[in-house]
Amino acid sequence: MKIGFVSLGCPKNQLDTEIMLHEVLEAGHEITPEDIEADVIIVNTCAFIESAKKEAIDNILDVAWLKKHRHLKAIIVTGCLAERYGEEIFKELPEVDAVLGVGSIHHIAEAIEAVTARKKKGGAKPKYYSHEDKNTVRLGGDRVLTTPDYTAYIKIAEGCDNRCAYCAIPSIRGQFRSRPMEDLVAEARQLEALGVRELVVVAQDITRYGLDLYGKYALSELLHKLTEETSIPWIRLLYCYPDKITDELIAEMRDNPRILKYIDLPLQHISDRMLTAMNRHGDRAMIEQVLDKLRREIPEIVIRTTFIVGFPGESEEDFEELCAFVKERKFDRAGVFTYSREEDTPAYDFPDQIDEQVKQDRMDLLMRVQMEINEEQNREKVGKVITVLCEDYDPVAEVHYGRSAADAPEIDGKVYFKSEERIAPGSFLPVKIREVVDYDLYGVAVTRK
Repeated sequence: MKIGFVSLGCPKNQLDTEIMLHEVLEAGHEITPEDIEADVIIVNTCAFIESAKKEAIDNILDVAWLKKHRHLKAIIVTGCLAERYGEEIFKELPEVDAVLGVGSIHHIAEAIEAVTARKKKGGAKPKYYSHEDKNTVRLGGDRVLTTPDYTAYIKIAEGCDNRCAYCAIPSIRGQFRSRPMEDLVAEARQLEALGVRELVVVAQDITRYGLDLYGKYALSELLHKLTEETSIPWIRLLYCYPDKITDELIAEMRDNPRILKYIDLPLQHISDRMLTAMNRHGDRAMIEQVLDKLRREIPEIVIRTTFIVGFPGESEEDFEELCAFVKERKFDRAGVFTYSREEDTPAYDFPDQIDEQVKQDRMDLLMRVQMEINEEQNREKVGKVITVLCEDYDPVAEVHYGRSAADAPEIDGKVYFKSEERIAPGSFLPVKIREVVDYDLYGVAVTRK
């Protein structure tokens, strides 16, 4: 049977898709990239904020068209939307045949068998629903990489215990659970054997890693073991929290040449009043101390962050303080999101909800501030030679493209470059920067002698 997949959301969700892909293949099915050929399509959804929920529903409706106009037999919805809304999906989206919560990803082959067997019998068919305990689901497992051969994500933990007032992740993904260090090292070895040259470490909060298993923050120890046990050249860190940046972690990043000097450090706001309302751990003084220490100990570090504007009660003064902070700190990378009012979160019932247009205006203004910072920083790179991980060649534009150590997959910019010879994807090479266009750099490969 031919099975199609639609994977939405963050890299953490993408890893769940990769596990399901492996289990589907093990069950004897064929994976097809062409949705019009599929007998069953699995939509692995995100539901973190309103825009993600809308994207998930739109994709489900797009797939539903195939049930009427092609030979698609069944639609299975998995992931965060399935976990968060469960049986409501059946009521609102009758085209869906099965729903699996995040604790049920290992039941995917069973779900396929159930929905296709019912189809063969004809007549009315009951819905297949599996909602296992998300806090006890087996973590990790064999997977099929959906990333390019040279890059892979490794999820070191599941769930979250931070309980930010705006965030539904703890109710969707459950409590924080670290994976044993030996399992992660073994997985990294397997990925290296497949040709991975960049390993991206992810979890909802990677800086909490180890606290539940070892009674301490153990991310620095894990990173050291990963570089001891593999020779993967680039190891990148995503989703760190400022209150858990230890001296040991900073030292490991500083002294270990294979840990990229890049950190994703979501701050969300800087006003103490807003940080308290958001239930963020720490205040402005703590955040500034962490930023100062990172810049002092690792001068070349690239700091990526995110901010939320329009949180309930955010005043003009709070927003102006945030803008001034961004201008002063000159982050290398920053994303800005408007507050999304999510049910089952404390902030849903907060007074002083902000008008949607005001949220949008504030996001646009802060992004303009950040764009000016990035343009200035990128212009400083013109004339310099940087190391680039080649991703591929564009035959239309007749240029190669890739990423520098300062650019994470999918979320940051690209480096486009000319080369006298064809460069294989996954290769590292020096590129001299000649030009800047928005967030991207353009240059020429330095001739190898």
